[in-house]
Amino acid sequence: MFSLLRKSRQPKTPPPPVMRTVDVAGKVMPLTIRQNARATRMTLRIEPGGRALKMTIPAGLPEREINAFLDRHQGWLMTKLARFSGESVLEEGGTILLRGVAHRIERTGKLRGLTEAVVIDDEPVLRVSGAEEHLRRRIADFLKKEARRDLERLVSIYARMVGRKVKSLSFKDTRSRWGSCAADGALSFSWRIVMAPPKVIDYLAAHEVAHLREMNHGPDFWDLCEQLCPAMDDAKRWLKRNGTMLHAIDFD
Repeated sequence: MFSLLRKSRQPKTPPPPVMRTVDVAGKVMPLTIRQNARATRMTLRIEPGGRALKMTIPAGLPEREINAFLDRHQGWLMTKLARFSGESVLEEGGTILLRGVAHRIERTGKLRGLTEAVVIDDEPVLRVSGAEEHLRRRIADFLKKEARRDLERLVSIYARMVGRKVKSLSFKDTRSRWGSCAADGALSFSWRIVMAPPKVIDYLAAHEVAHLREMNHGPDFWDLCEQLCPAMDDAKRWLKRNGTMLHAIDFD
């Protein structure tokens, strides 16, 4: 009978955490990534106070999978961080997205005057006049005006490119769809789209104008849509991840 002496196995020391940053709607957040040999999936947590993020990953996970996970959860992060930063609360000191950029809301203190987006000390700011109880309505009115300006220009460009005429252009606060195109050439858009990045606004205009030629979602339609907006796939992904967050903002 032989006895086999085995060297006692010392537990492996986990690698030190990786410190990096992640951009969440224009806000740079510190992120700590820790490997855990027993982890079978990635988990993401917001630190108390909403000032930093922590992520736990299985050991040896490729960086591309980490980046893909963070990209997929952009909408979730924006919604959750709004509880701390005021992004979903339309009040002075909170923030509102305009063309994908978070603007701090600042009341001018004047009863009259225009709502305007400006940059103060390198910080995007939305300056709003009027009484405090009218703040949300004034912000909504400003977004509607900006959406009309952007989409009228883009629709005009794309309509010339496809050789079709637009009968009318209207703006609504629809929740079921971002835009529509009627058989008679009447286009309609949700004005909330102006909170999205420019490539998403561009895609929505291209999508509805493409319907002037192709009243379907067949291969020819998608080919035309991509010709008009080469960033179509990126824009669609952004809208799928973040569209619900834009609809959740209460302007009433």
